[in-house]
Amino acid sequence: MKNIDFAGRVAIVTGAGGGLGRTYAMDIARRGGAVVVNDLGGSFDGKGSSSSMADQVVAEIRAAGGKAVASYNSVATRTGGENIVKTAIDAFGRVDVVINNAGHLRNALFEDIDDGILDSLIDVHLKGAFYVTQPAYRHMKKQGYGRIVFASSAAGMLGNPTQAAYGCAKAGLVGLMNVLSLEGKPHGVLCNALLPTAASRMAGAMPAEQMKEVEAQLAAIAPLVGNSLDPSFVTPLVVYLASEACQTTHGIFSATWGRYARAFLNFSQGWVGPRQDAPRAEDIAAHWAEVENRRDIVEPAYLEDEFALIAKQLAP
Repeated sequence: MKNIDFAGRVAIVTGAGGGLGRTYAMDIARRGGAVVVNDLGGSFDGKGSSSSMADQVVAEIRAAGGKAVASYNSVATRTGGENIVKTAIDAFGRVDVVINNAGHLRNALFEDIDDGILDSLIDVHLKGAFYVTQPAYRHMKKQGYGRIVFASSAAGMLGNPTQAAYGCAKAGLVGLMNVLSLEGKPHGVLCNALLPTAASRMAGAMPAEQMKEVEAQLAAIAPLVGNSLDPSFVTPLVVYLASEACQTTHGIFSATWGRYARAFLNFSQGWVGPRQDAPRAEDIAAHWAEVENRRDIVEPAYLEDEFALIAKQLAP
């Protein structure tokens, strides 16, 4: 099998000052890529800032013979996103990879979420990925090559108590990936989303009772879990998705406890109602078993695929 390398490639990794982002930046640099190590240097809940985290990772990469520069810009503003990409262009002349990893966590029950929590999470996770990716995509489109990875979360795709704001921001990244993958594919720009699970400092934001439940589950299967909660177990999937070797786009991938899997959005065959007059709510209730039926599920690739599937059902 051919080794995966990033020779001649330039990667932007946001939130690369620690945790998962650091491992992505280190591995890409080890494989010959030049890396923009972006990190605001704040706490796990997004408060404060410091250049030390990004500087430390850059120093480690350079000490190992790699190429890296630091960026301390916040992803949460359009200007910040543009400056992060400008850093890559000014230092290395191009941008080939964006890994949208930057984020923070502020958990609360749904009824307790205020604008401060909601805006903070949407600004960093969803708008932040948009602000960094958009200027980078323009360069990728011109050069006819690019790889974009959006760090979503199972909290958004599956749900997790106390994470309504975090979950909706993370789920929004999948929507962004779905559209950009279609627009980017003709230009050689491939996009995928990630659902990672790893031990990190953001675990400190989880409610104590919820953490106790998780720890109890892990304790029961500790011999099977091994070290697989370490961030390094997520890294190989992300590095692959960011590489030229990856030819997949428009995918959602899970990296959890050393298990790597693709996630899918499926539709039931459903109930096809009348064509001329809309059915009543009572008709929906009467056919609810058909609406929910999981036999013969289908997987549309994009919006028009669903239209085609319904047209096929309607054909004589």
